[in-house]
This record gives sequence, C-alpha cells and structure tokens, in this order.
Amino acid sequence: MTYTCIDISDALPIIENNAAIVDIRDLVSFQTSHMANAISLTNDNVQNFIDSAEKSQPIIVCCYHGNSSKGAAEYLATQGFKEVYSLNGGFSQWSAMFPEQCETGQ
Repeated sequence: MTYTCIDISDALPIIENNAAIVDIRDLVSFQTSHMANAISLTNDNVQNFIDSAEKSQPIIVCCYHGNSSKGAAEYLATQGFKEVYSLNGGFSQWSAMFPEQCETGQ
C-alpha cells in the first residue's frame, strides 16, 4: 500500500468527495489556522484515529510545506487506509491560495 502526492488543485475534488483531512502540524499552529474540517493528528491521537476512521474514506495529509506529510501519509497507508494523499505545498500554500477555506480554533 502506498500514498500519492497531489497538488492543491487536485485535492479540491477529493475533498469535495468527502475526504478526511488530517493536519500533522503542531497543535498551536493548528489552532491558529487550519484547512476547513481538518482533524489535528498528533502522536497522542494517531492510534485512536487509525482505530476509528473509515479505511475506505480518502485521507489527505497536510503539514507545513508538504514534506513531513509524506512520511505520515506513508504510515497511514501501511495501516490499511486505501486512498492516502500527501498535500504538496502543505498548509502554507493552501492558506495562500484559499484563505476563505481556512478555520481558526479547534
């Protein structure tokens, strides 16, 4: 099982198709701003997410710039998720392109 790196423009139709968005940035950064409907994924809650998430639902992994998300996406793919993506450009590029699709707080 593997993951796919996707550009932000390619992520939009996947998000519209009910993808889960997981944000692996630190909690302070996540609380400051994150992609709409994103879930903060940390070492503390990753196992609970793996145990409770629908494995057939597409997963988009977001980090700061699109580098750290690759390792997280690869890990999730090995945990049985069928469709895993790493977001190229990360949250910094997403928020620059789609500031209206960002949220603050938890």
